[in-house]
Amino acid sequence: MKPRLDPQFLIIETGQPVPSMRRHGRFPHWIRVAAGLRADQVTVINVEAGETLPGHEPYAGALVTGSAAMVTDRHDWSERTADWLRDGLDAGLPAFGICYGHQLIAHALGGEVGDNPAGREMGTVPVDLRPEAAHDVLFATLPPRFAAQVTHLQTVLRPPADVAVLARSEQDHCQAFRWRDHAWGVQFHPEFSAGHMRGYVHARRDALHGDGLCHRRMTKDIKPAPLARGVLRRFVRHAATLRGH
Repeated sequence: MKPRLDPQFLIIETGQPVPSMRRHGRFPHWIRVAAGLRADQVTVINVEAGETLPGHEPYAGALVTGSAAMVTDRHDWSERTADWLRDGLDAGLPAFGICYGHQLIAHALGGEVGDNPAGREMGTVPVDLRPEAAHDVLFATLPPRFAAQVTHLQTVLRPPADVAVLARSEQDHCQAFRWRDHAWGVQFHPEFSAGHMRGYVHARRDALHGDGLCHRRMTKDIKPAPLARGVLRRFVRHAATLRGH
């Protein structure tokens, strides 16, 4: 059999979409498609279901999914994953965390995660770059403000030491960060299409109502966020370069 020469990526699955959206597949599928990766370039490990993470070395990079779980619950599977990420990052493994994954990487590196004092953030929101993004390989080509899809209750309250905070939104001061030259976290969801976002808003309509928010108005404001998706694709290309692929 001819060996595979294309870079291989590990997707660490930490949770499932809301039930009404599972007909569209699981988070790893959404991420793989948004990242422009083929199925044969991806290995998926479902840590929430108890699957064991492999060694770091075979992979050009690791991508960590979102989850309905909370990092502050300190589930055994989550803490084991944080330990694995810490060891991999120290060894130079490129990593990209999304929502829960963003928070988990921050936790692994010594940051503080907790409930967002500004409350639930959901829908298509404007994200503003910070000056630190000007020379970042993933964010430098973006305009000062771009749209992104978000849905979360917790946030990175205190970023880890030696982290550059790259972007913020009105309700979240840490929408994106970089650690050294090979690890990123984004609170937003670059893998979400506008359809995914609408499905999430509909699924959370009762919770939104309880928070004093109108899901119909939020749905009307949802729009595509291709610039946010581009960040994910640039990570994949950059990670492959860093690992010599």
